[in-house]
Amino acid sequence: MLRVGNLQRSIDFYTQVLGMRLLRSSENPEYHYSLAFLGYGNNPEHAELELTYNWGVDSYELGTAYGHIALGVPDAYAAVEKIKAAGGNVTREAGPVKGGTTVIAFVTDPDGYKIELIQRAENAAPTNLR
Repeated sequence: MLRVGNLQRSIDFYTQVLGMRLLRSSENPEYHYSLAFLGYGNNPEHAELELTYNWGVDSYELGTAYGHIALGVPDAYAAVEKIKAAGGNVTREAGPVKGGTTVIAFVTDPDGYKIELIQRAENAAPTNLR
């Protein structure tokens, strides 16, 4: 779960830039929060990302315990180009990880959360970041 400062802005980023689908959303007026669940497919076959918007809170300290979300992609170079074309913020271009051969890239969402793209083996499940 990620706490976000603007739910629609974050939904737009994860759907339009990273190619996820909005799977479901809900409002809780009594406790002043909204939820959105996104992913590349439905649970349990695919993981889901929960976004929480606490009404009236527009930013959060990310803290030192959080590292990043990692997403497997078939081609990190192509994914980076697609993300750039959609207006996404690429903070590390695609290329081999230091000291290794795995190709990775990093992007940042509108709230500053880091997302690592890891070029995966041919037989892994596909995502929409091609």
